This record gives sequence, structure tokens and C-alpha cells, in this order.
Amino acid sequence: MEEITVPEGYMEDSMGRLVRIEHVSEYDKLKDETVNTILERAFQVQQEIKDFKTETMGDFYALMEMAFEKYDAKVGGKKGNAQITSYDGKKKVAIAVNESVTFDERLQVAKSLIDECLIDWTKDGRTEVKTIVNAAFDVDKEGNISTYKVMSLLKLEINDDRWQRAMKAVKDSLSVLCSKKYIRFYHRTGIESKWQAIPLDIAAV
Repeated sequence: MEEITVPEGYMEDSMGRLVRIEHVSEYDKLKDETVNTILERAFQVQQEIKDFKTETMGDFYALMEMAFEKYDAKVGGKKGNAQITSYDGKKKVAIAVNESVTFDERLQVAKSLIDECLIDWTKDGRTEVKTIVNAAFDVDKEGNISTYKVMSLLKLEINDDRWQRAMKAVKDSLSVLCSKKYIRFYHRTGIESKWQAIPLDIAAV
């Protein structure tokens, strides 16, 4: 739907109709002006935050590269978490990376191998491992499998070739959906004081 060009002397109402200004109440005119003024400033602030985020990332990683160069080491990408602190130890900037991961069809291969293991292991009546494993593959209300629960299976030390192959299938089935960087800012009154966060929703821009 094309945006209507509002001619001089008219205002567009919520139904997309053009109304002559003299037919619009003073209250509605003031309300419209107030909302437009606030939104105009909101868009300005949003752009300022975007610019601030870009500048902060640049300054942060420039310092990281300087540190790596000092010790003749290569920067291993910009993926990991890191933080820098002021000289007096009262201000801190931290960058955290949050990855959203999912499993592909190879997870079903892993589940099939695990089921083979469980059939053999539970013949003697031992059901502890079966309970843990089955819980890892439970789905939530949205039909999603918990990444944390499945990955927790990798910590189990089980010396069975089928289990080892299943765990490899689990690892191979992982893929990153998206990666988001968070910049967080903290300050404190003294080195023994608790860090206080400066809340800015930078990740959203």
C-alpha cells in the first residue's frame, strides 16, 4: 500500500482519510504534534546508539589487536568474550557473544545409536541412564529440544563404541543459527564495591 501524500491544509487520520485541518480538534493536533516530536527524537537517539555501538566495537577491538601485537600473537577472530577495565579499576567494558545453535538431521542418527545402547544396558533392570538420556530428548511446548540437555550427554563418560559414535553425531549435528554481540558497561565506587551495570539495550540495534 502506497503512502498517501498529505497536501497542505490536511491531516491524515487513522483510516487513511484526508481531513482538513480546521476539522481536527486542537487536542488531536497537540497529541499528533507531541507524538511526532517524541518519535523524531527517538529515531535520533536510536541512530546515536547505533553510532555509539560501532565506535565502541571499533575502539574495543583496536585495543585487543594492540595487545596481541605486543606479544606477537594473532587475534583469533572477534568471536570470544572479553573485557577491559580502567586504570583505577572502577569502570569496565565487556563484550559477550551469545550464539543460538540448533541440531540437524544427524541428531536422529545419534538418538538411534543411543537407543541401541539403552536396550542393552537396561536388560539388567538399570534405568538410571535411560531416564537421563530420554529427558535430554524431551521437547518443550514449542516442540524444541533443549540444547543444554542434549549437550550435557557429552559429559557422560561411557566406554561404548556406539555411544562414542552417537556423541560424535551430536557434535556434528550442531550448527549456529545466529550470533549476537552484547556490549555491557559497569562502574563502581571502589575496588571493593560491587559492579553496577549501566543499562543500555545496545544488542537490539
